[in-house]
Order: sequence, then structure tokens, then C-alpha cells
Amino acid sequence: MTASAASIRKVDIPSGKKYMPEEYFDFKSRIHDRLLDIVDLAVIETLDRETLASQIRLVVERILREDPNALPLNLQEREKIFSEVVDEVVGYGPISPFLKDPTVSDILVNTYNQIYVERFGKLEATDARFKDDDHLRKIIDKIVSSVGRRIDESSPMVDARLPDGSRVNAIIPPLAVDGPMLSIRRFAVSPLELKDLIDYQTLPAQLETILQGIVRARLNVLISGGTGSGKTTLLNVLSRFLGDDERIVTIEDAAELQLKQEHLVRLETRPANIEGQGQVTQRDLVRNSLRMRPDRIIVGEVRGQEAFDMLQAMNTGHDGSITTIHSNSPRDALMRLETMVAMANLDIPSQFLRRYIASALNVIIQVARLADGRRKLVSLQEVTGMEGDVITMQEIFSFKQTGLHADGKIRGRFMFHGIRPKFSETFRVLGIKMPSEFFDVSTVMEV
Repeated sequence: MTASAASIRKVDIPSGKKYMPEEYFDFKSRIHDRLLDIVDLAVIETLDRETLASQIRLVVERILREDPNALPLNLQEREKIFSEVVDEVVGYGPISPFLKDPTVSDILVNTYNQIYVERFGKLEATDARFKDDDHLRKIIDKIVSSVGRRIDESSPMVDARLPDGSRVNAIIPPLAVDGPMLSIRRFAVSPLELKDLIDYQTLPAQLETILQGIVRARLNVLISGGTGSGKTTLLNVLSRFLGDDERIVTIEDAAELQLKQEHLVRLETRPANIEGQGQVTQRDLVRNSLRMRPDRIIVGEVRGQEAFDMLQAMNTGHDGSITTIHSNSPRDALMRLETMVAMANLDIPSQFLRRYIASALNVIIQVARLADGRRKLVSLQEVTGMEGDVITMQEIFSFKQTGLHADGKIRGRFMFHGIRPKFSETFRVLGIKMPSEFFDVSTVMEV
């Protein structure tokens, strides 16, 4: 929807009346501003939402009675105003209803008058909108300030998170040409478990034993995939197989992992302050974590120089570490790792670096979001060593697309490639039972 279309769209009111957006938003803003003049902001912080909502209702009713320019409202219209004003005071304005909707996985605000959401892997436009750029900026400031971060002209980009762990990215002018932009990657209230991924046909049930064995055998795992492909979800699922007697250290730019172990240390990066001081990077945290006696180190995503320190940890006794990386294939993931280490300016010869990577990593899992919006585990590969200057891998399992169903969903098959991985011997030694037919090339599952 274009900005011009949004500017003339009328706001539907339950009674059947229609108000121009500017008229409706001006009216709601007057109520909100008047409300803030009346109530004590310090008291707002001490009340729970239900008590606060009832108190706001009483004050708004009084404001509506006293306002000579109030729009004529029936009961349904008043309820709409009450709800939206409460969202303005204690929530996040027009996006609050989407944050409560369990079917919404992403909220994308493209300037104040365009809000898109993603449901079941598909984007759709909404009728919601902010009043103007200033209104959107206030909501962005409210989100980022709650986690001790800031956004202004000197620092016009920010990563933050909501109290429920949802990941937030905001960017404002002058970098955002058309106005402030806000992207929210929501987190489910109840995180997906392995059974859910099997039910959604993200992966077949046969892989449960293999994935559990990979974690129990303390193999170093790299989860690769594109944006929104389910890397963090799979990492959370793998974490369920970690032992409660292990000390786990997680390192993230914005804390979003949902591990359930008790012996858990969560670390989060910190941006520089307004004077450019005090920045703490993922690399700093990875280095510090090595002094914290971790049994497992989990890095939410490697995207820079911390890749080298993560590889060092994997190669120096911290086996069983897990991390994710943005990449289109397992081979590309290895190339990206090599590039990231080169960014650290360590002047390491390429052949030595590749041997270092091959020694550190055991398994690469590739996930993808397909054209129909569904997510699949599309490849599981074992890093087997080096041949000359090339890191060698063998593909144990993959998903291949074969066509489309009548409803437009992708048809394909999960299959093993008849290769028994080297780590199966580790499984045997640890008593992890693995039926031999799992790896048989005839093991094919149509979906």
C-alpha cells in the first residue's frame, strides 16, 4: 500500500460511521495528552495492567464527558478508544494487538502508515498505523530505553528486545530515508519443541535420535540458514538435550535464546555510549566466557571477529559448543567462517585456517524457509577433514523438493544417503543406540 493510499483510507468504527484517519488520530491524541496531564506517571509504574486499565477507563470517561469537541461515540467505539489509550500508556501503541496475537511471528513497520505482519510464513498488510513519525519514534524510544539502549541521529540504528525476548531492530533518519522503520521478530510464549517440528514436518521423526546423540556426544555444531529460516528455533530445540549438570554460557547481541537449564549464564553485548565508550562486543564476551568454567558455550550467531574465538573454544576443550550463522549452504557457511576470521586481521594462512575450521567443527545443519513459508531441515553434513586445501564433508541426510501439492504447498522427500557417519562410532562408545537402517539409502519419507 502506498503512502498516498494510506493517507486517504478511512478508519472503520464499529457503529458504521467513518472518520478520516487524521481526525480520529487527533482525537485519540487529545485524550492521551489530557490523560497524561491528569494521572501521575510515577503511580503508573506501580500498578498492574488490570488495575491501571480500570483507572484509565474512569479518567477517559471523564475526559470524554468534558471535551466539547469529542467525536460522537457509541459503546463499541468507547471500548475501542479505551483499549487503544491503554495500549498507548502501558503498551506499544498500534502494534500492541499484534504482540498479543500468537499467530504473528514478525511485525514490520515501514514508516508510520504501513504495518505488515507475518503469519504462517506469509506477509500480509494490516489496517493499523501510527499517527505520524513522532508517534512511531516515541514507541521506538520506549522499547529501546527499557533495555538501556538509545537511538538518535548520532546512533540511528539499534538492536533491542522486548520483555518477552522478542528481537527488535529500529532505524531512523537520516539512514531511513522515508521515516523511522521498526522490525520485530516475535518469540512464541511457548517455545517450539522437537515434537512440534516433527508435527510441522520441519524434520522427520527419525532425526530425533541423531540430533539428541549429536548433543550428548558433545559434537561441535554449526546451524546455517537464511533470515527467518528457523536457526534459533532449532538451536533452542537442541538445547533441550543438554544435561542439567552442565554449566552453559550463552552469548548474544540481543538475548533471545530460551534455554531451560538451571545452570545457565546469559551474556549480552553492549553498544557504545554517547561518548563512544563502553562497547562490549561478542568477541569480548566469548573471550571472557573461557574464564567462566563453561561446559558448553552457545553463541546466538557468529557474524564477525568472534568467529575465531569461537573456533578456539571448540578446539581447546570446550567441545559440544553450538552456534548459528547466516548462509545459503553448508559449503557457503565454511567460506563465511573463513572470511570472518580474516576480518580479525590475524594474518593466518588460508590452508592453516581451513584445517583449524575442519578440526573445530563436527556437524553442519542447514535449515531453510521454502517458497510456501514452511521451514525445513534441508541438509545434515559431517565435517570429515581435509583433502589438499579443501575442507571435506559428507552429507548424511537431506530434503529434496519434488513438486507442489494441490494447495500450493511444496512436495518433497526427506532421505538418507546411505553414508554411515564417523560420529556413529562415538555414539556406540557412549551407549547411544542408533539403528543401522537409519542411514540406509532406502529410508525415504515423502511429505
